Amino acid sequence: MVSKQSLVSGGRMTERIFNFSAGPAVLPLPVLEEAQRDMLALPGVGMSVMEISHRSKTFDEIFGRAESGIRDLLGVPDNYHVLFLQGGASLQFSMVAMNLLTEHASADYVITGSWGKKALKEAKRAGSAKVAANMADGGFTRVPTDEELTLDPNAAYVHITTNETIEGVEWKQEPNVGDVPLVADASSDILSHVIPVKKYGLIYAGAQKNMGPSGVTLVILRDDLLQRIPEGLHTMLDYRTHVENKSLYNTPNTWGIYILSLVCKWVKDKGGLSAMQRENEEKAALLYDAIDSTDFYRGHADPDSRSLMNVTYRLPSEELEKKFTSEATAQGLDGLKGHRSVGGVRASIYNAFPRAGVEALVGFMKEFERKNG
Repeated sequence: MVSKQSLVSGGRMTERIFNFSAGPAVLPLPVLEEAQRDMLALPGVGMSVMEISHRSKTFDEIFGRAESGIRDLLGVPDNYHVLFLQGGASLQFSMVAMNLLTEHASADYVITGSWGKKALKEAKRAGSAKVAANMADGGFTRVPTDEELTLDPNAAYVHITTNETIEGVEWKQEPNVGDVPLVADASSDILSHVIPVKKYGLIYAGAQKNMGPSGVTLVILRDDLLQRIPEGLHTMLDYRTHVENKSLYNTPNTWGIYILSLVCKWVKDKGGLSAMQRENEEKAALLYDAIDSTDFYRGHADPDSRSLMNVTYRLPSEELEKKFTSEATAQGLDGLKGHRSVGGVRASIYNAFPRAGVEALVGFMKEFERKNG
């Protein structure tokens, strides 16, 4: 049975498959529909949001809605700056270290998966970066306990990846880092649950999982950290440039920021982050219960570190995994192939992913096991 969602769009029937891709990921249908309706011309403006000047009053209002949406949802305190940059989280791997890793200090990195490793690699180009914990020996199946962390009380910052999309490992609460600023790559679980922003010095996240399309990078930066930034950085790599120019030093991704503003409104209308978290927990529980109910499927991450966003699991053989993902795609369940570096199966079920899609996958899993188990 083919798993698709049917809807009427522009007077014609449109079918959408269930998109389990890790990113760019599924967007909320109401957001897509509003963007489609206003793509040619914003009401009262006569131009597309992709055509208006980023210095115009119209875009200033859009930008303001995006910033206030993030501040309201996450409860961002007044002493934090909200920036919309470009270059993805991958550029932030470098910018964080270039701006915050002072000459005579070191930074601590907690490695819980592939993206943490990449962040550490770039930090080492900028200065001294040490490994506070590396969970590679266990195959990246969990986050460390506070007792397993080797932290420097004089470190410039401690860096974590809140959710590793490739391995499906997620922090359920922040590590205890004392007075050292906590820096987080929150690309794949931002807006999926309540975050105590005050515990962080800096949070960065690519938009393409839960906030909007690719091409926008959110940075939430505590004001006092600006004093640490050394002189002489390249203009576009200096956080002060973007703070002083309110993210408008260069032409921003106007379309991406517009979509992000609509997504923030969608999340708020659903009840905010508490409601979003409950919904995500329920969706993930359906899938993890299906995995745990049989020996045919084997979850990768330890139960207390399992991601709500990226559910990773294995089948008895790689041959069966290839058959599983191929047959799933044919039935409208797309994007389930695990990352090329680890294999297996990965179901990414971000905020906008519908419960019906999870139910369809669970049904497919049971039928696949019946035929191949």
